[in-house]
Amino acid sequence: MSAPVLVTWRCLLAAFGAFLWVVMMRDRKIWLGGKRVAKLLGVGAIIGLHWLCLFGAVKIANVSIALAGLATLSLFTAFTEPLLTRRRIKPFEVFLGLIVLAGICLIAGVETAHALGLGVALLSAFLAAVFLVLNRTIVINGGDPMVMVGWEMVASTLVCFLAVPIFDPAGFPALAVSDPLNWLWIAILAFGCTVFAQALTNRLLRTISAYDFNLAANFEPVYGIIAAAIVFGEHANLKPAFYLGTSAIVLANFLHPLLRKRFSQP
Repeated sequence: MSAPVLVTWRCLLAAFGAFLWVVMMRDRKIWLGGKRVAKLLGVGAIIGLHWLCLFGAVKIANVSIALAGLATLSLFTAFTEPLLTRRRIKPFEVFLGLIVLAGICLIAGVETAHALGLGVALLSAFLAAVFLVLNRTIVINGGDPMVMVGWEMVASTLVCFLAVPIFDPAGFPALAVSDPLNWLWIAILAFGCTVFAQALTNRLLRTISAYDFNLAANFEPVYGIIAAAIVFGEHANLKPAFYLGTSAIVLANFLHPLLRKRFSQP
């Protein structure tokens, strides 16, 4: 399946699942007023673009390259969170972001054949940094995590649907799913990895910063690349320097709590 078709179905089913859950809970309302819904739709459009880029990077390059690019979340968030929330930039966050950047440069230097895929993945990371900061602002102001998911997935569905005739004209007429088994994977992606995961993410953003969340998410390349090696055998096509660069990204995660404790002391 092409990235636009896959993500369109993911977002559509996720929107349905999120709103169904809200209705079943009965004590929550779906309509939040035009202004708040408009904000959620705007964030949802960014999420849709993020997923188009992420899944597009997988198609252009491979899983490992896409996840390595996504791991620059902490670098982008070190700047986007202060700009969007008007807090001071923390030098140690920038330092850790630069370590991540060094890892990405190392990866890009040895995986030149995947330069386009890495570039698309980096754009995906930037969009993720923006929407997580915006989501945190909404949720700490009282936004219901599951209602947020529902409205955001509505906008994501529209963005991804509009991308289908542009990037995959053959898949547009019926948004065809050629293999019936794919419906199982789409359902898991929509309900498990989107409705549940996005609502949980929104809840977590009430108590931790977007930067902390994104830095922890940088572990995703570790288990993702391991899974890609087991399932797709990608390790045979990646150079040792790729893993060295990925290790630099992981190093930033271990340094973060140490540096935050050190520089938060009076």
